[in-house]
Amino acid sequence: MIKTGDRVPSVPVRLVTASGVTETNTVSILGKGLVVLFAVPGAFTPTCDTSHLPGFIANAPKLKAAGVERIVCAAANDHHVVKAWAERSEALDKIDFIADPFAAFADAMGLSKEFGDLGHRYARFAMIIRDGVVDQLFVQDVSGVTVSGAPAILLALQGAHA
Repeated sequence: MIKTGDRVPSVPVRLVTASGVTETNTVSILGKGLVVLFAVPGAFTPTCDTSHLPGFIANAPKLKAAGVERIVCAAANDHHVVKAWAERSEALDKIDFIADPFAAFADAMGLSKEFGDLGHRYARFAMIIRDGVVDQLFVQDVSGVTVSGAPAILLALQGAHA
């Protein structure tokens, strides 16, 4: 599994932003500045849709005030589903999205998980990345959103500046 001090691997993905959908790679998205990446098992899935993404939308101004230059959500869905979820959630002006239908980036980091009926997906996690290097990693090992949620990331960022 990826750990603090490791560089994020370069994996081809589709980036979904307010400007549209582009083919790119993870280093182009995550390799510059202070970035918060959080990953969800799937767009529109219950916890992801009602807790994880909304927490980052609500806390986006606080994260930006703490120095975060980009907030990115990764999901193991195709770009059409990710775009529909981002639009429905009114998140596109605050958060960029990585559409990775086969969870290749999750596999490259050792952060993929099998979810029964959902199949091969991202484990629920968040990380703080500085210039492409993992600064802090928060893997959710129980159900719900606690250590990988926006409030926990805000606390970690505040602790880093204390």
